[in-house]
Amino acid sequence: MKIRFNRDYLLSLIAVILGLIAGAILMIVTNNNPFEGYNYLFRGGTMNMQRIGNTIATATPLIFAGLSVTFAFRTGLFNIGASGQMLIGGLCATAIALNVSLPKILLLPLMIIVAFIAGGLWGSIAGFLKAKFNVHEVVATIMLNWIAYWTVYYMVPLYLKAEFLETESRRIPSEASLRIEWLRDFFDGSYINLGIVLAIIVAIIVAFILDKTTLGYELKAVGYNRTAAETAGIDVNRNIMLSMGIAGGLAGLAGLSLYAGIATNMQIGVLPMQGFDGIAVSLLGANSPLGVFFAAIFFGLLHSGKGFMTAMTGIPPEIADTIIATIIYFAATSVVVDRFLENRRKRRETK
Repeated sequence: MKIRFNRDYLLSLIAVILGLIAGAILMIVTNNNPFEGYNYLFRGGTMNMQRIGNTIATATPLIFAGLSVTFAFRTGLFNIGASGQMLIGGLCATAIALNVSLPKILLLPLMIIVAFIAGGLWGSIAGFLKAKFNVHEVVATIMLNWIAYWTVYYMVPLYLKAEFLETESRRIPSEASLRIEWLRDFFDGSYINLGIVLAIIVAIIVAFILDKTTLGYELKAVGYNRTAAETAGIDVNRNIMLSMGIAGGLAGLAGLSLYAGIATNMQIGVLPMQGFDGIAVSLLGANSPLGVFFAAIFFGLLHSGKGFMTAMTGIPPEIADTIIATIIYFAATSVVVDRFLENRRKRRETK
């Protein structure tokens, strides 16, 4: 197990290196200096406390989304519906924030619970369709993404609209915001928030559930071999629904961290890309909670620094997006690299 663990992370590191090399080649082709570009790209997310805080804040929804995809992956399912689950979790949390008057110490836990349950129920719909009718979860979650999109499009103007604009909700009060003054002051006014603390706690819980509990064993058994798990007496349908429900709940927390942490309201007509980026985070993180955490921080660094890179060098921000896409490509095709390393090992043993 330890050898496999190390190899998974080695493959992710190779994917990052290859992506950075591809980005450097692209910079050279476009008549830019890659050393200068990468210097400002990484400095843009780390040069002072404010930028470090913004990098962490940008990474926070990606951690939750990556954990959502990872949880489904580890149980044999592909949750491509994290964006829709984020919308539903964020919508319900925003509704609580705008309509419930409680002290912050009570309101935030309530919003966390509501966001998790709402996202979980939305994810469990795909699980139910998979369990009862064998509808592939990819098809179901894609459709649910757009149902969530149009649900928000309808609900916000009708019940939560701002005073002058129908395209966004009212601003949530400070009592309902994940931002707290001492944390903001420590990071020199960045938009870092309590979401990162929650993300660390949730990552530890997810790792514990998957690796140390009977529930995690059953969920992974269903993912590895559904027929064998059923023969062993495991309730396969229940575990499929439960897996998608937990994955949806984690994505709901991503919605909470986005709309009550980074943003201050919800806008209609926007499908959050963090849900799709969570797939990349999970792949690069070798489908492990620890890997997801660091992969999300890395992507947050790239997203946070690309604007500074453009301002200082004139390199288009699309270069950074291309680097991310290339890293995703190499992470997704890591099986080829894995086979290459395995063949080299066998040749050395043979000699």
